[in-house]
Amino acid sequence: MIQTTHDDFGKGPVVVLLHGYPFDRSMWREQTEVLRANGFRAIAPDLPGLGEHKVTAQISTMPEMARGVARLMDELNVDQAIICGLSMGGYVAFDFAHLFPQRVRGLVLAGTRAPADNEQERKGREQQVEKMLAEGMTGIAEATLPKLLAPRTLSEKPDVVNRVREMILKSDPTGAAAAQRGMAARRDYTSDLSAIEVPTLIIVGREDPIRPVTDAEFMHEQIRDSRLEIIDDAAHMTNMEQPEVFNKALMIFLRRLDD
Repeated sequence: MIQTTHDDFGKGPVVVLLHGYPFDRSMWREQTEVLRANGFRAIAPDLPGLGEHKVTAQISTMPEMARGVARLMDELNVDQAIICGLSMGGYVAFDFAHLFPQRVRGLVLAGTRAPADNEQERKGREQQVEKMLAEGMTGIAEATLPKLLAPRTLSEKPDVVNRVREMILKSDPTGAAAAQRGMAARRDYTSDLSAIEVPTLIIVGREDPIRPVTDAEFMHEQIRDSRLEIIDDAAHMTNMEQPEVFNKALMIFLRRLDD
């Protein structure tokens, strides 16, 4: 069986789905199905170091990931797309929009933020890198699940909990470490916000402790043509915890792009 580092489903306007950390493209399963059924083409790559996209580098930077997305679009003969990123995928989306503004029809920013890490956050990432390289991903999975998922998800949606846990456990520690270091090194995107000229949908889980509602509200205030969707009973993994709500907001946004 030939392995690939991306999914490509459907025909029509293109939506590129950029996953979070330390996950892979399978987190978008419910979105790719809905997009394909509604006349869109969904392209979901594994970002460097995660899923089936293996790397040996010590750092995978956000601009490098964005350029990789552009190369994939070239290979697939896609000139323009709606770029949708969750968490780390949102950072990649920021860099993609900065590097290739003419290739962006719209942005969807979920569970992400504009400011760079402060020194304490960078140190925390490096400590996590050291832990995963020494001990593997099990400890990371158990420590982060209560932050990634809302209490209701943890108690009532064991299938979602298991999917998120499995994605983390399957991650290669070397690749995950490279992505973690890339996030620590990312630039501050705050000054980019007022320069974004395409329609933008901002999504956040009401119970997200990692990227709280205030981060989303700040982006909404700064991006002129933006809409804010706050999803109840969801934390960081809004698209998996409340896929129906996420998909409804996404489809309303995408249809308005074509009005």
